Amino acid sequence: MTRKTDPETEKQDPPTREDRLKAALKANLQRRKAQARAREASEKNED
Repeated sequence: MTRKTDPETEKQDPPTREDRLKAALKANLQRRKAQARAREASEKNED
């Protein structure tokens, strides 16, 4: 039995170091922004 694969998936190379770093930086920035918003919201509730 032959297995059919998606040609787009076959052509994809693993992400480069630069791509991985870019994704990690983006995730880190989003996490820090969420933390800052949560911190700001909790400070407003304390007043």
